[in-house]
Amino acid sequence: MTEELSELSSKLTDGLMPFFAMDILKRAKALEAQGRAVCHLEVGEPGAPPAPKVIEAVARALPNPQGYTNAKGLDGLRQGLALYYERQHGVAIDPDLIVATMGSSAGFILAFHTAFKPGARIAITRPGYPAYVNTLLGLGFNPIEIPLSAENGWRLTGEDIARAHLKMSFDGLLFASPANPTGAAVSRDQLADIVATCRRLGVQLISDEIYHGLDYSGPSVSALELSRDAIVINSFSKYYCMTGWRIGWMVLPESLIRRAEILQQNLFISAPTLSQIAATVALEEREYAEEQKAAYAQNRQLLGRGLRELGFELPRDGDGAFYAYAGIKKFSNDAMDFCLTMLERAGVAATPGIDFDRTDGNGYVRFSYAGTQASMLIALERMRAFLAAGRS
Repeated sequence: MTEELSELSSKLTDGLMPFFAMDILKRAKALEAQGRAVCHLEVGEPGAPPAPKVIEAVARALPNPQGYTNAKGLDGLRQGLALYYERQHGVAIDPDLIVATMGSSAGFILAFHTAFKPGARIAITRPGYPAYVNTLLGLGFNPIEIPLSAENGWRLTGEDIARAHLKMSFDGLLFASPANPTGAAVSRDQLADIVATCRRLGVQLISDEIYHGLDYSGPSVSALELSRDAIVINSFSKYYCMTGWRIGWMVLPESLIRRAEILQQNLFISAPTLSQIAATVALEEREYAEEQKAAYAQNRQLLGRGLRELGFELPRDGDGAFYAYAGIKKFSNDAMDFCLTMLERAGVAATPGIDFDRTDGNGYVRFSYAGTQASMLIALERMRAFLAAGRS
C-alpha cells in the first residue's frame, strides 16, 4: 500500500493529481480498521460537531418533506448572511447577491464559469489549496502560479501580483486569507493593496474567505469591505464545524449574479435543503464557534512549539486557520515518503507538502491542529520516538 501511494506522486494525467490529504486519510482509516490508533493531523476538519442548536433544528425539520429550495438558497439563510456582513464587516449586502452553495467547492466552480471564458488564465498562490489547481485544470481553465516565500510569511503582495502579471497576463486571481496550508493572513492594508492591484490590472478577484473567523492576530477582513467588484466565497465547514454538511455561500457583483444563478440552476439546482436549515441556525451560534476557536489557539501554540523542538522548520505560527506548514529538510527530501512512513510506524497522519506545492513541496509537511489537545500531545510524543529511532 505504501508503494502504491508513493507512485501516485509521479502519475500525472493532463496535470490532474490526487488530493493526497484524502489518500493519507484513506490509509489512516484502513489502519484503524486493523485496530491501529491514529492521530489525525492530515485533514482540516474540526474535531467538534456543529453547535447543539444546529442539530436540534435539523431534527425538527426531518419529519417534513424536503424539496428543492430557490436556486440561490433559502430566503432566511441569505438574509442571515446579509446580517452577518453587517455585524462582522460593517457592510450592507443585498441578499439577492448571495448564493448558497454545496460547500465552497461548488462556489469555485460557479465563480470560474460565471466570471471567465473557457481557457482563461487564473492566478493562484503556491503553496496553496490543491483543489484550486485541479479544479481549474478539470474545468478547462489555465492556472498561473504565483510563488510565495517563507521569508515573507507566505503572504501575497500587490507587487507579487504585478510581477507575475507582467511575466504572463491573467484574467483572474483566486486568493485566500487566512490561507491553506500556511495559515498566512494579510492585514487590511495588505488586502487593500491586493484589491487595488487587481483593479489596476483588470484582474477579477475571487476572495476565498473560508477560514474567516479563525484569525489569531485580529478580526478577519473581507474583500467586500474594500470592493464590491470581488467575488467572495465562504463556507460553514471550518468556523462553524460543518464539513460534511457541504454548505457554503458566495457573494457576487450585481453584474454577475444572474449568470451565477442560471449556472446554479443547471449544475446543482440548489444547495441541500437540510444543510441550509442547519446553516441558518449556525449563523447565530458564534459563541459556540468561538469556544472551538479558543481550543485551536491553544493547539496552535502547543503544536508549533513541539514541532520546533523536534527539529521541524517553522519560524513562526500561522496567522489563522488551523495549520502548521513545517519544513522537513532535516529529516527528508521526499514529503510523501516521510508522511507514509510516519503514518505506518508512528500512527501519525499528516499531509505531504506536494499537495500544496508541486515544485518545492517535498520539503514541507502540513499538520492540522483542528483536533483535540490530547491528540496533539500524543502525536508529538509519537513523532519524537519516530524521529529518534531514525527512518532507515
